[in-house]
Amino acid sequence: MRLKRLRGEESESSPSILKKYMKRYKGHYFIGFIALVIVDVLLLQIPLITGSITDGLQKKTLTQNDLMSQVGTLVLLGLLIASIRFVWRYFIFGTSRKIEYGLRNDFFRHIETLSLRFFNEHKTGDLMAHATNDLNAIRAMVGPAVLMAFDAIALTIMVIYQMLTVISVQLTLVAIIPLPIIAIGSLFLGKTIHARFKDKQEAFAHMSDMVQENISGIHVVKAFIQEAKECIAFSKTNRNNYDKNMRVVKLFALMMPLAMMVTGLSIAIILGYGGYITILGRITLGDFVAFIQYLLMLVWPMMAFGWCITLISQGSASLVRFETLLNEKPDIFDDETVKQIEALQGKISIKHLDFTYPGAAVKSLDDISLTVNQGETLGIIGRTGSGKTTLVNMLLRMYNPPRGTIFIDGHDMLDLPIKVLREAVGYVPQDNFLFSDTIARNIAFGVSEENVEAIETVAKQANVHENIIAFSDQYATVIGERGVTLSGGQKQRVSIARALIKKPPIMILDDAVSAVDTSTEEQILGHIHEERANKTTIIIAHRISTIKNSDKIIVLDEGRIIESGTHESLMAQTGTYYDMVQKQQLEKELEKE
Repeated sequence: MRLKRLRGEESESSPSILKKYMKRYKGHYFIGFIALVIVDVLLLQIPLITGSITDGLQKKTLTQNDLMSQVGTLVLLGLLIASIRFVWRYFIFGTSRKIEYGLRNDFFRHIETLSLRFFNEHKTGDLMAHATNDLNAIRAMVGPAVLMAFDAIALTIMVIYQMLTVISVQLTLVAIIPLPIIAIGSLFLGKTIHARFKDKQEAFAHMSDMVQENISGIHVVKAFIQEAKECIAFSKTNRNNYDKNMRVVKLFALMMPLAMMVTGLSIAIILGYGGYITILGRITLGDFVAFIQYLLMLVWPMMAFGWCITLISQGSASLVRFETLLNEKPDIFDDETVKQIEALQGKISIKHLDFTYPGAAVKSLDDISLTVNQGETLGIIGRTGSGKTTLVNMLLRMYNPPRGTIFIDGHDMLDLPIKVLREAVGYVPQDNFLFSDTIARNIAFGVSEENVEAIETVAKQANVHENIIAFSDQYATVIGERGVTLSGGQKQRVSIARALIKKPPIMILDDAVSAVDTSTEEQILGHIHEERANKTTIIIAHRISTIKNSDKIIVLDEGRIIESGTHESLMAQTGTYYDMVQKQQLEKELEKE
């Protein structure tokens, strides 16, 4: 249901976000429209001058001075039109770019507020389509479409008024008979374009998501020799995107021929009927020439009307999708019960915690109870899918736990300001995500300013300093997307340094040293233990060696704590933990052989 709402198939009604920007920039639009009207008024003078010249030449009453004067007037009009045209282009097109800029900032700021659940339920490609294609379509609607709509209406009214009052009422009425065909056809096609454009945007989002996913997982594709299979799958997705685009193109292709056909029909009528009444002397040749020029001026409004309907149809479809996303509310937020707490010390108490992921039928955590005092180290071990990372998500409040189940320093987690809670936690994630930036900035990501000495200190504690200074640019080395230029072990150690530099009261390492050898692991854990003597540390691991020196160890299985104690007490129980130790020791012995 949420995916459908994001795509705009189902959206709560809300005031358009565009109203805010249209109100903010109404002065810009006003100046642009005034400039546009002035240009149109100046354009209306050209047929009158050419008509006057034509009559003067026909009657042989035009003197050389009159000719030069009128030609000079035409040149001056051309210069004025060009100058003022720059004004309306700047204020209307420039404003559409400002609105696009503001909407893109709104989009990014809103995305940053949404909860982890939202990102688990929505694809990256669809979100990227909002930030690119949808915003481009909205910009075209508030820029070129607004311009064309206003200009088409204003110019059409002024031209027809000029034709009626200056030339001939009868000839004008005959000339505009075919024009309603364009309006009717455009309205019909516009509704269809709106629906097809929405399908086109969704097809593009699906294709973008497939490309992003394939590039991210290219090592898996190559390892399983699935390049050809993925190319075939992409070809089908790309074909669907092409077909949806062509459905829009076919309709769009009808707009211009329709406008040109009707305009051509009007011109044919005028050439026939207008020529006839000119021969009869009801209008002068100059009036006839001017009338044809006025009629040709109507070609642009008729074409613009078609373009305008298309752009508005596309933009409104994108606006529905975009506003639906902006209507998404975060699940995690500070409510009225939040306490004004400046900092936390690090004592954690969990009481009978149950948790089930949204949409899941099975509990991920079942009756979890434990206490970690300030300064203690808790080791968590368990099979894959036992609930280790889910417990981390609870402690980071990526999902809301039930009230009265998790307490930090005696405060219910739900009563703590989110900012204070997350500032108190240093987190080393399992996937070791790094940004495409310098090593120094990645390490200093969680602090307000880059302190070279502090960065180097935590890098040494994470045993990655020597690796960093071996690079030609050292800490200024740009590590590429997701840290692609670093090895798995180096990425893990940079992630550890990033958490250490915060000096957090609580630190969580989620399988954070799995890619380093046991000797390096011992050094890193030794540095962490020394640095964090009076601070709380939670270590999640698969290797027994990573957690065996913890003050407390819990063994998770199917979301429940099945064993807890110290390394020695758990070994004495000869249960699941004991079996894990024996199995890992056997694996080491086999590796030596």
